[in-house]
Amino acid sequence: MAGTELEILKGITLEIKSGESVAIVGASGSGKSTLLGLLAGLDEASAGSVVIHDTNITDLDEDGRALFRSQHIGFVFQSFQLLPALTALENVMLPLELAGKAGAEAAASDYLERVGLGQRLHHYPKQMSGGEQQRVAIARAFAAQPDILFADEPTGNLDTTTGRTIVDLLFELNRQAGTTLVLVTHDLSLAQRCQRCVQLESGALLSEASAG
Repeated sequence: MAGTELEILKGITLEIKSGESVAIVGASGSGKSTLLGLLAGLDEASAGSVVIHDTNITDLDEDGRALFRSQHIGFVFQSFQLLPALTALENVMLPLELAGKAGAEAAASDYLERVGLGQRLHHYPKQMSGGEQQRVAIARAFAAQPDILFADEPTGNLDTTTGRTIVDLLFELNRQAGTTLVLVTHDLSLAQRCQRCVQLESGALLSEASAG
């Protein structure tokens, strides 16, 4: 930015155990979403490393990180990130097909049923409410059976009642699958449902505490 270096994260050391649920909290601009993007291999750090399952994903190129994500990682975005030209079923099927997994349609249908959208398989995102779109996004993330699920403000664009339903669904599916869950949130009640809470302040790790 006009020759000015902007340091977003600094000196972060964090270990997350398999099957653990961890909330990353902090004020706006503290680096939460950036940290999540780095952990998921969506962004590249200028220094340091991210190791998942003994693989240093920082050493992988963009294609390598994309392949690793398709095999191990699910991501739920605040803005849903559904493809508007695809139906709910097709949106959930797409990452399964790209990963070459057999039975993509059956798996996608099953997870859409689990999130209560069995009657909406062939509806497009514009025909759905925000809560329904987020349920499609959650089904898409879990259908690939990832080892780790990252969620960036998963209830940020939803009303309180719908958000509570989405959170219940997220933790229910997480328990069923035994997936490691890492989420960014400003909602302290959501953070307290996780086993551990990590707080960031101005790009630095301020504290860690048991949450749930």
